[in-house]
Amino acid sequence: MNINFDLRFFSFHRRVSLDKRAVRYMIIVATMMVTLVLAYWGTELMFLGIFAVLVGLTGLLILMRELRLGYFILLFGGMFVPFSGPGGFNASILTVILICALWLADMFIVKREFNFISSRAIRPVIYLMAVSIVAFGLGQVAWFAFGQQAPFDAQLGGFAIYFFSLATMIMTANLIKDIKWLKYIVWTFIGLGAVYVLGNAVNLDLVDAIYQEGIYANSMFWMWMVAITLGQVLFNDELSWRNRILLFIIFVFTFFVAFVQQNDWKSGWVPAAVAAMVLVALRYPKLILLGIPLALIYGGIVAQELISTDQYSWDTRIDAWLVVLDISRTSPLFGLGFANYYWYASLFNLRGYYLQFNSHSQYVDIIAQTGIAGLLSFLWILFEIGLLAWFLKDKLKDGFSRAYIYCMIGGLAGVVVAAFLVDWVLPFAYNIGLEGFRASILPWIFFGGLVSIQQIYLKEKTS
Repeated sequence: MNINFDLRFFSFHRRVSLDKRAVRYMIIVATMMVTLVLAYWGTELMFLGIFAVLVGLTGLLILMRELRLGYFILLFGGMFVPFSGPGGFNASILTVILICALWLADMFIVKREFNFISSRAIRPVIYLMAVSIVAFGLGQVAWFAFGQQAPFDAQLGGFAIYFFSLATMIMTANLIKDIKWLKYIVWTFIGLGAVYVLGNAVNLDLVDAIYQEGIYANSMFWMWMVAITLGQVLFNDELSWRNRILLFIIFVFTFFVAFVQQNDWKSGWVPAAVAAMVLVALRYPKLILLGIPLALIYGGIVAQELISTDQYSWDTRIDAWLVVLDISRTSPLFGLGFANYYWYASLFNLRGYYLQFNSHSQYVDIIAQTGIAGLLSFLWILFEIGLLAWFLKDKLKDGFSRAYIYCMIGGLAGVVVAAFLVDWVLPFAYNIGLEGFRASILPWIFFGGLVSIQQIYLKEKTS
Protein backbone atom coordinates (compact mmCIF):
# COMPACT_ATOMS: atom_id res chain seq x y z
CA MET A 1 0.00 0.00 0.00
CA ASN A 2 1.39 3.42 -0.97
CA ILE A 3 1.29 6.78 0.78
CA ASN A 4 -0.21 9.37 -1.54
CA PHE A 5 -0.03 13.11 -0.98
CA ASP A 6 -0.21 16.33 -2.94
CA LEU A 7 3.01 18.31 -3.28
CA ARG A 8 2.11 21.97 -3.54
CA PHE A 9 4.40 24.94 -4.01
CA PHE A 10 2.10 27.91 -4.56
CA SER A 11 0.55 27.25 -7.99
CA PHE A 12 2.77 24.19 -8.62
CA HIS A 13 0.89 20.95 -7.93
CA ARG A 14 2.00 17.35 -8.28
CA ARG A 15 0.67 14.04 -6.97
CA VAL A 16 3.38 12.01 -5.20
CA SER A 17 3.15 8.31 -4.30
CA LEU A 18 5.60 6.60 -1.92
CA ASP A 19 5.79 2.98 -0.83
CA LYS A 20 4.55 2.79 2.76
CA ARG A 21 7.05 0.10 3.80
CA ALA A 22 9.98 2.07 2.34
CA VAL A 23 8.91 5.21 4.18
CA ARG A 24 8.70 3.25 7.43
CA TYR A 25 12.22 1.87 7.02
CA MET A 26 13.58 5.31 6.14
CA ILE A 27 12.10 6.82 9.31
CA ILE A 28 13.52 4.00 11.47
CA VAL A 29 17.00 4.29 9.96
CA ALA A 30 17.00 8.10 10.20
CA THR A 31 15.88 7.97 13.84
CA MET A 32 18.60 5.46 14.72
CA MET A 33 21.29 7.52 12.99
CA VAL A 34 20.27 10.74 14.72
CA THR A 35 20.06 8.98 18.09
CA LEU A 36 23.54 7.48 17.71
CA VAL A 37 25.06 10.81 16.68
CA LEU A 38 23.48 12.65 19.60
CA ALA A 39 24.39 9.91 22.07
CA TYR A 40 28.11 9.97 21.25
CA TRP A 41 28.75 13.53 20.05
CA GLY A 42 25.65 15.39 21.11
CA THR A 43 25.86 18.75 22.84
CA GLU A 44 23.23 21.18 24.00
CA LEU A 45 24.00 23.34 20.98
CA MET A 46 23.51 20.35 18.66
CA PHE A 47 20.16 19.53 20.25
CA LEU A 48 19.06 23.12 19.81
CA GLY A 49 20.32 23.09 16.23
CA ILE A 50 18.32 19.99 15.34
CA PHE A 51 15.25 21.44 17.04
CA ALA A 52 15.69 24.69 15.10
CA VAL A 53 16.02 22.77 11.83
CA LEU A 54 12.82 20.83 12.54
CA VAL A 55 10.95 24.00 13.44
CA GLY A 56 12.34 25.75 10.37
CA LEU A 57 11.34 22.93 8.05
CA THR A 58 7.86 22.88 9.56
CA GLY A 59 7.55 26.63 9.04
CA LEU A 60 8.81 26.29 5.47
CA LEU A 61 6.22 23.62 4.68
CA ILE A 62 3.48 25.82 6.16
CA LEU A 63 4.57 28.80 4.08
CA MET A 64 4.71 26.70 0.93
CA ARG A 65 1.08 25.74 1.49
CA GLU A 66 -0.14 29.26 2.36
CA LEU A 67 2.32 32.15 2.25
CA ARG A 68 0.04 34.54 4.13
CA LEU A 69 0.40 32.36 7.23
CA GLY A 70 3.89 33.82 7.39
CA TYR A 71 2.47 36.95 9.02
CA PHE A 72 1.37 34.90 12.02
CA ILE A 73 4.79 33.23 12.20
CA LEU A 74 6.25 36.74 12.05
CA LEU A 75 4.10 37.99 14.93
CA PHE A 76 4.63 34.93 17.12
CA GLY A 77 8.34 34.76 16.33
CA GLY A 78 8.84 38.45 17.00
CA MET A 79 7.08 38.30 20.33
CA PHE A 80 8.21 34.96 21.72
CA VAL A 81 11.22 33.42 19.93
CA PRO A 82 14.46 34.47 21.68
CA PHE A 83 16.73 33.33 18.84
CA SER A 84 19.43 35.84 17.92
CA GLY A 85 22.10 34.90 15.40
CA PRO A 86 25.23 36.64 14.11
CA GLY A 87 24.87 40.41 13.91
CA GLY A 88 21.59 40.29 15.84
CA PHE A 89 19.59 38.56 13.10
CA ASN A 90 16.46 37.27 14.84
CA ALA A 91 13.28 35.37 14.11
CA SER A 92 11.49 38.45 12.76
CA ILE A 93 14.04 39.48 10.13
CA LEU A 94 14.63 35.87 9.11
CA THR A 95 10.89 35.27 8.69
CA VAL A 96 10.51 38.39 6.55
CA ILE A 97 13.46 37.36 4.36
CA LEU A 98 11.99 33.87 3.95
CA ILE A 99 8.53 35.15 3.03
CA CYS A 100 10.00 37.61 0.53
CA ALA A 101 12.15 34.88 -1.04
CA LEU A 102 9.22 32.48 -1.39
CA TRP A 103 6.99 35.22 -2.80
CA LEU A 104 9.57 36.13 -5.44
CA ALA A 105 10.21 32.45 -6.20
CA ASP A 106 6.50 31.94 -6.79
CA MET A 107 6.43 34.84 -9.26
CA PHE A 108 9.65 34.19 -11.15
CA ILE A 109 10.03 30.40 -11.01
CA VAL A 110 6.56 28.92 -10.58
CA LYS A 111 4.16 31.35 -12.25
CA ARG A 112 6.82 33.02 -14.40
CA GLU A 113 4.97 36.30 -14.35
CA PHE A 114 5.85 39.51 -12.53
CA ASN A 115 2.68 41.19 -11.29
CA PHE A 116 2.73 44.15 -8.91
CA ILE A 117 -0.30 46.08 -7.77
CA SER A 118 -0.45 49.68 -8.96
CA SER A 119 -0.60 52.33 -6.25
CA ARG A 120 0.93 55.76 -5.77
CA ALA A 121 1.86 54.78 -2.22
CA ILE A 122 4.19 52.05 -3.51
CA ARG A 123 6.26 54.28 -5.80
CA PRO A 124 8.25 56.13 -3.09
CA VAL A 125 8.80 52.82 -1.30
CA ILE A 126 10.57 51.47 -4.38
CA TYR A 127 12.56 54.70 -4.64
CA LEU A 128 13.75 54.42 -1.03
CA MET A 129 14.73 50.78 -1.63
CA ALA A 130 16.80 51.90 -4.63
CA VAL A 131 18.36 54.73 -2.61
CA SER A 132 19.20 52.23 0.15
CA ILE A 133 21.03 50.00 -2.32
CA VAL A 134 23.06 52.98 -3.60
CA ALA A 135 23.79 54.10 -0.02
CA PHE A 136 24.93 50.60 0.92
CA GLY A 137 27.37 50.65 -1.99
CA LEU A 138 28.65 54.10 -1.05
CA GLY A 139 29.08 52.85 2.50
CA GLN A 140 32.06 50.83 1.32
CA VAL A 141 33.88 54.09 0.49
CA ALA A 142 36.26 55.48 3.14
CA TRP A 143 34.83 58.99 3.47
CA PHE A 144 37.36 60.15 6.06
CA ALA A 145 41.06 59.36 5.78
CA PHE A 146 41.52 59.03 9.54
CA GLY A 147 38.12 57.57 10.29
CA GLN A 148 37.17 53.93 10.66
CA GLN A 149 34.21 52.54 8.73
CA ALA A 150 31.50 50.48 10.38
CA PRO A 151 32.11 46.71 10.24
CA PHE A 152 30.50 45.06 7.24
CA ASP A 153 28.02 43.08 9.36
CA ALA A 154 26.76 46.32 10.96
CA GLN A 155 26.35 47.90 7.53
CA LEU A 156 24.59 44.79 6.25
CA GLY A 157 22.28 44.76 9.26
CA GLY A 158 21.38 48.43 8.80
CA PHE A 159 20.71 47.86 5.11
CA ALA A 160 18.57 44.78 5.86
CA ILE A 161 16.40 46.80 8.25
CA TYR A 162 15.63 49.41 5.60
CA PHE A 163 15.32 47.09 2.62
CA PHE A 164 13.16 44.38 4.19
CA SER A 165 10.94 46.83 6.10
CA LEU A 166 10.09 48.46 2.78
CA ALA A 167 9.80 45.07 1.05
CA THR A 168 7.29 44.01 3.71
CA MET A 169 4.99 46.89 2.82
CA ILE A 170 5.12 46.02 -0.89
CA MET A 171 4.70 42.31 -0.20
CA THR A 172 1.73 42.86 2.13
CA ALA A 173 0.02 45.08 -0.42
CA ASN A 174 0.36 42.30 -3.01
CA LEU A 175 -0.39 39.25 -0.87
CA ILE A 176 -3.42 40.43 1.12
CA LYS A 177 -6.24 40.32 -1.40
CA ASP A 178 -9.05 39.44 0.98
CA ILE A 179 -10.02 41.61 3.95
CA LYS A 180 -10.41 38.52 6.15
CA TRP A 181 -6.62 37.99 6.14
CA LEU A 182 -6.03 41.56 7.28
CA LYS A 183 -8.56 41.02 10.05
CA TYR A 184 -6.75 37.86 11.16
CA ILE A 185 -3.42 39.70 11.27
CA VAL A 186 -4.78 42.71 13.18
CA TRP A 187 -6.72 40.70 15.76
CA THR A 188 -3.78 38.35 16.28
CA PHE A 189 -1.54 41.33 17.03
CA ILE A 190 -4.11 42.87 19.39
CA GLY A 191 -4.74 39.54 21.14
CA LEU A 192 -1.07 38.78 21.72
CA GLY A 193 -0.36 42.37 22.69
CA ALA A 194 -3.29 42.47 25.11
CA VAL A 195 -1.92 39.50 27.05
CA TYR A 196 1.34 41.36 27.63
CA VAL A 197 -0.39 44.63 28.49
CA LEU A 198 -2.80 43.08 30.99
CA GLY A 199 -0.02 41.02 32.55
CA ASN A 200 2.15 44.11 32.87
CA ALA A 201 -0.71 46.10 34.36
CA VAL A 202 -0.96 43.67 37.28
CA ASN A 203 2.84 43.47 37.61
CA LEU A 204 3.05 39.86 36.44
CA ASP A 205 6.77 39.27 35.92
CA LEU A 206 6.06 36.17 33.83
CA VAL A 207 5.05 38.22 30.78
CA ASP A 208 8.42 39.97 30.68
CA ALA A 209 10.10 36.58 30.75
CA ILE A 210 7.95 35.18 27.93
CA TYR A 211 7.76 38.19 25.62
CA GLN A 212 10.92 39.45 23.92
CA GLU A 213 12.24 42.84 24.97
CA GLY A 214 12.53 43.92 21.35
CA ILE A 215 8.73 43.95 21.06
CA TYR A 216 7.62 45.68 24.26
CA ALA A 217 10.60 48.06 24.54
CA ASN A 218 9.66 49.68 21.24
CA SER A 219 7.38 52.69 20.81
CA MET A 220 5.68 51.09 17.79
CA PHE A 221 4.15 48.33 19.91
CA TRP A 222 2.44 50.74 22.31
CA MET A 223 1.42 53.26 19.68
CA TRP A 224 -0.20 50.69 17.39
CA MET A 225 -1.95 48.97 20.31
CA VAL A 226 -3.54 52.32 21.17
CA ALA A 227 -4.25 53.41 17.58
CA ILE A 228 -5.90 50.16 16.49
CA THR A 229 -7.98 49.46 19.61
CA LEU A 230 -9.25 53.04 19.95
CA GLY A 231 -9.77 53.41 16.20
CA GLN A 232 -11.90 50.28 16.02
CA VAL A 233 -13.90 51.34 19.09
CA LEU A 234 -14.64 54.79 17.64
CA PHE A 235 -15.22 53.98 13.97
CA ASN A 236 -16.24 50.32 13.57
CA ASP A 237 -20.03 50.44 13.59
CA GLU A 238 -20.29 46.68 13.14
CA LEU A 239 -18.64 45.81 16.47
CA SER A 240 -20.87 44.13 19.02
CA TRP A 241 -21.12 45.98 22.32
CA ARG A 242 -19.15 43.18 24.03
CA ASN A 243 -16.26 43.45 21.59
CA ARG A 244 -16.38 47.24 21.77
CA ILE A 245 -16.11 47.13 25.56
CA LEU A 246 -13.32 44.55 25.37
CA LEU A 247 -11.30 46.67 22.94
CA PHE A 248 -11.88 49.77 25.04
CA ILE A 249 -10.61 47.93 28.12
CA ILE A 250 -7.48 46.90 26.21
CA PHE A 251 -7.01 50.51 25.11
CA VAL A 252 -7.38 51.82 28.66
CA PHE A 253 -4.94 49.30 30.11
CA THR A 254 -2.45 49.93 27.30
CA PHE A 255 -2.50 53.65 27.94
CA PHE A 256 -2.40 53.09 31.70
CA VAL A 257 0.76 50.99 31.46
CA ALA A 258 2.41 53.34 28.96
CA PHE A 259 1.45 56.63 30.63
CA VAL A 260 1.26 55.79 34.33
CA GLN A 261 3.57 52.85 34.95
CA GLN A 262 6.15 53.87 32.33
CA ASN A 263 5.72 57.65 32.44
CA ASP A 264 9.47 58.36 32.40
CA TRP A 265 9.75 56.57 29.05
CA LYS A 266 8.35 59.28 26.80
CA SER A 267 8.58 57.24 23.60
CA GLY A 268 6.14 54.79 25.15
CA TRP A 269 3.24 57.18 25.60
CA VAL A 270 3.80 60.43 23.65
CA PRO A 271 3.29 58.90 20.14
CA ALA A 272 0.37 56.85 21.49
CA ALA A 273 -1.19 59.99 22.98
CA VAL A 274 -0.82 61.83 19.67
CA ALA A 275 -2.48 58.95 17.80
CA ALA A 276 -5.34 58.89 20.32
CA MET A 277 -5.90 62.66 20.09
CA VAL A 278 -6.01 62.53 16.29
CA LEU A 279 -8.57 59.71 16.38
CA VAL A 280 -10.79 61.53 18.88
CA ALA A 281 -10.57 64.70 16.79
CA LEU A 282 -11.61 62.78 13.67
CA ARG A 283 -14.51 61.11 15.48
CA TYR A 284 -15.81 64.33 17.04
CA PRO A 285 -14.89 67.08 14.53
CA LYS A 286 -17.18 69.65 16.18
CA LEU A 287 -14.92 69.58 19.21
CA ILE A 288 -11.89 70.55 17.12
CA LEU A 289 -12.53 74.31 17.29
CA LEU A 290 -12.96 74.07 21.04
CA GLY A 291 -10.19 71.56 21.47
CA ILE A 292 -7.44 73.21 19.40
CA PRO A 293 -6.77 76.08 21.86
CA LEU A 294 -6.87 73.69 24.80
CA ALA A 295 -4.65 71.19 22.97
CA LEU A 296 -2.13 73.90 22.11
CA ILE A 297 -2.03 75.18 25.69
CA TYR A 298 -1.86 71.72 27.24
CA GLY A 299 0.56 70.50 24.57
CA GLY A 300 2.83 73.45 25.23
CA ILE A 301 2.77 72.79 28.97
CA VAL A 302 3.48 69.08 28.47
CA ALA A 303 6.26 69.78 25.96
CA GLN A 304 7.86 72.30 28.31
CA GLU A 305 7.63 69.85 31.20
CA LEU A 306 9.09 67.03 29.12
CA ILE A 307 12.03 69.17 28.07
CA SER A 308 12.58 70.70 31.51
CA THR A 309 12.66 67.31 33.21
CA ASP A 310 15.35 66.15 30.82
CA GLN A 311 16.90 69.44 29.72
CA TYR A 312 20.45 68.13 29.44
CA SER A 313 19.33 65.21 27.29
CA TRP A 314 17.47 67.47 24.85
CA ASP A 315 20.34 69.95 24.64
CA THR A 316 22.76 67.10 24.00
CA ARG A 317 20.48 65.65 21.33
CA ILE A 318 20.35 68.94 19.46
CA ASP A 319 24.13 69.21 19.58
CA ALA A 320 24.41 65.61 18.37
CA TRP A 321 22.02 66.32 15.47
CA LEU A 322 24.14 69.28 14.40
CA VAL A 323 27.32 67.20 14.49
CA VAL A 324 25.73 64.33 12.52
CA LEU A 325 24.39 66.76 9.93
CA ASP A 326 27.87 68.27 9.70
CA ILE A 327 29.31 64.79 9.08
CA SER A 328 26.63 64.17 6.43
CA ARG A 329 27.79 67.14 4.34
CA THR A 330 30.55 64.87 3.03
CA SER A 331 27.96 62.90 1.01
CA PRO A 332 24.72 64.87 1.15
CA LEU A 333 22.74 63.25 -1.68
CA PHE A 334 22.95 59.53 -0.83
CA GLY A 335 24.53 59.60 2.63
CA LEU A 336 27.52 57.86 4.15
CA GLY A 337 26.07 54.36 4.06
CA PHE A 338 24.59 52.37 6.90
CA ALA A 339 26.03 52.73 10.43
CA ASN A 340 29.13 54.57 9.19
CA TYR A 341 28.46 57.95 10.80
CA TYR A 342 28.57 56.31 14.23
CA TRP A 343 32.25 55.53 13.64
CA TYR A 344 33.07 58.85 12.00
CA ALA A 345 31.50 60.76 14.91
CA SER A 346 34.60 60.31 17.08
CA LEU A 347 36.47 62.64 14.68
CA PHE A 348 34.13 65.52 15.60
CA ASN A 349 33.81 67.57 18.76
CA LEU A 350 30.65 67.05 20.81
CA ARG A 351 30.72 69.32 23.86
CA GLY A 352 34.45 68.87 24.22
CA TYR A 353 34.40 65.09 23.76
CA TYR A 354 35.43 62.92 20.83
CA LEU A 355 33.31 59.80 21.02
CA GLN A 356 31.00 57.51 19.10
CA PHE A 357 27.31 58.32 19.32
CA ASN A 358 24.04 58.08 17.40
CA SER A 359 21.56 60.86 16.69
CA HIS A 360 18.46 59.40 18.44
CA SER A 361 16.35 60.81 15.60
CA GLN A 362 14.92 58.85 12.69
CA TYR A 363 15.07 61.82 10.36
CA VAL A 364 18.69 62.69 11.12
CA ASP A 365 19.63 59.00 10.85
CA ILE A 366 18.05 58.78 7.41
CA ILE A 367 19.96 61.84 6.20
CA ALA A 368 23.26 60.51 7.55
CA GLN A 369 22.80 57.02 6.12
CA THR A 370 20.86 57.57 2.87
CA GLY A 371 21.20 61.31 2.34
CA ILE A 372 18.67 63.89 1.24
CA ALA A 373 17.34 61.44 -1.37
CA GLY A 374 16.52 58.97 1.40
CA LEU A 375 14.82 61.56 3.60
CA LEU A 376 12.69 62.89 0.74
CA SER A 377 11.65 59.34 -0.18
CA PHE A 378 10.75 58.56 3.44
CA LEU A 379 8.68 61.73 3.80
CA TRP A 380 7.05 60.98 0.45
CA ILE A 381 5.99 57.55 1.77
CA LEU A 382 4.39 59.14 4.83
CA PHE A 383 2.66 61.74 2.66
CA GLU A 384 1.25 59.14 0.26
CA ILE A 385 0.04 56.96 3.15
CA GLY A 386 -1.74 59.94 4.69
CA LEU A 387 -3.22 60.99 1.35
CA LEU A 388 -4.46 57.48 0.58
CA ALA A 389 -6.01 57.04 4.02
CA TRP A 390 -7.73 60.42 3.78
CA PHE A 391 -9.10 59.51 0.34
CA LEU A 392 -10.50 56.18 1.53
CA LYS A 393 -11.86 57.18 4.94
CA ASP A 394 -15.44 57.87 3.82
CA LYS A 395 -15.63 55.48 0.86
CA LEU A 396 -15.77 52.10 2.60
CA LYS A 397 -18.89 50.39 3.92
CA ASP A 398 -17.31 47.50 5.81
CA GLY A 399 -17.01 48.45 9.48
CA PHE A 400 -13.57 46.96 10.06
CA SER A 401 -12.11 48.40 6.85
CA ARG A 402 -13.46 51.88 7.50
CA ALA A 403 -12.15 51.85 11.06
CA TYR A 404 -8.81 50.50 9.83
CA ILE A 405 -8.41 53.55 7.59
CA TYR A 406 -8.89 55.86 10.56
CA CYS A 407 -6.48 53.74 12.60
CA MET A 408 -3.89 54.38 9.89
CA ILE A 409 -4.44 58.15 10.06
CA GLY A 410 -3.96 58.16 13.82
CA GLY A 411 -1.11 55.68 13.57
CA LEU A 412 0.61 57.78 10.91
CA ALA A 413 0.56 60.78 13.25
CA GLY A 414 2.09 58.59 15.95
CA VAL A 415 4.77 57.34 13.55
CA VAL A 416 5.76 60.91 12.63
CA VAL A 417 6.20 61.81 16.32
CA ALA A 418 7.94 58.55 17.25
CA ALA A 419 10.42 59.04 14.41
CA PHE A 420 11.28 62.45 15.85
CA LEU A 421 11.98 61.01 19.30
CA VAL A 422 14.09 57.97 18.35
CA ASP A 423 14.73 55.69 15.36
CA TRP A 424 11.71 53.50 16.12
CA VAL A 425 10.47 53.13 12.53
CA LEU A 426 13.72 52.17 10.77
CA PRO A 427 16.06 51.20 13.62
CA PHE A 428 19.69 52.32 13.60
CA ALA A 429 22.19 49.45 13.88
CA TYR A 430 23.90 50.83 17.00
CA ASN A 431 20.79 52.01 18.83
CA ILE A 432 17.48 50.16 18.48
CA GLY A 433 19.16 47.68 16.15
CA LEU A 434 17.90 44.47 14.62
CA GLU A 435 16.29 43.50 17.93
CA GLY A 436 13.97 46.47 17.47
CA PHE A 437 12.91 45.08 14.08
CA ARG A 438 10.53 42.82 16.03
CA ALA A 439 8.22 45.84 16.55
CA SER A 440 9.42 48.32 13.92
CA ILE A 441 8.04 46.00 11.22
CA LEU A 442 4.48 46.73 12.45
CA PRO A 443 3.88 50.05 10.63
CA TRP A 444 5.15 48.57 7.37
CA ILE A 445 2.73 45.63 7.67
CA PHE A 446 -0.17 47.94 8.47
CA PHE A 447 0.71 50.46 5.74
CA GLY A 448 0.81 47.55 3.30
CA GLY A 449 -2.62 46.55 4.59
CA LEU A 450 -3.88 50.04 3.78
CA VAL A 451 -2.77 49.64 0.16
CA SER A 452 -4.47 46.21 0.13
CA ILE A 453 -7.75 47.82 1.17
CA GLN A 454 -7.31 50.34 -1.63
CA GLN A 455 -6.92 47.52 -4.16
CA ILE A 456 -9.95 45.67 -2.78
CA TYR A 457 -11.99 48.88 -2.97
CA LEU A 458 -10.93 49.57 -6.56
CA LYS A 459 -11.70 45.98 -7.56
CA GLU A 460 -15.18 46.14 -6.03
CA LYS A 461 -15.79 49.53 -7.63
CA THR A 462 -14.93 48.30 -11.13
CA SER A 463 -16.98 45.12 -10.73
